[in-house]
Amino acid sequence: MTRTMQVLAFVTVLVFSGLNAAAQTQAAAPQTAASPAVQAKPRVPLRVQVVISRYQGDKRISSVPYTLSVNANALLNGGKPSSLRMGARIPVQNPGFVRPDGKPPEGPISFNYQPVATNIDCYANATDDGRFELNISIEEESVYLDDQTSSATSRAGGLPVFRNFRSSNELILRDGQSAQFTAATDRITGELVRVDVTLTVVK
Repeated sequence: MTRTMQVLAFVTVLVFSGLNAAAQTQAAAPQTAASPAVQAKPRVPLRVQVVISRYQGDKRISSVPYTLSVNANALLNGGKPSSLRMGARIPVQNPGFVRPDGKPPEGPISFNYQPVATNIDCYANATDDGRFELNISIEEESVYLDDQTSSATSRAGGLPVFRNFRSSNELILRDGQSAQFTAATDRITGELVRVDVTLTVVK
């Protein structure tokens, strides 16, 4: 074989090798582009019950349930968390118009409006073992009763005293499972505030 024929054979091998590599790259490209769709998890409808209870010692003095519909994996598919907003605004007399002797003030009376509400935000993601990673944020604002805050109201000139409770946490639950979300003691009344969560898959 002459040197010229050897050179032509070498060039031909390089050309076919390049074409083969390009074809393999183009064949692999659609699989890479489709991979996010393959990995995406379907939404799973859930019912999440949140119960906020208050205890004085071992005695339960109140229990308020809230129920939210939550789609697991919603955030992974461009969705939004589930939210609950429930409450009211109550008028509170401006402290500047309260007379020291307790008698009604002279002239116009000014009021501010204080929110009394419960706010809950929740989202969930399915885990590979069939459970659900549940993320919850809770904020509750309420007013103390007069007999609960005798010392606090005296320092505040007889005005109502408001309490605020906030908590954020993550639970991993299976279908039908309940768990304690958090527990905390009220610094003024000594009440124990406990939050319990139950997760149910909607069939």
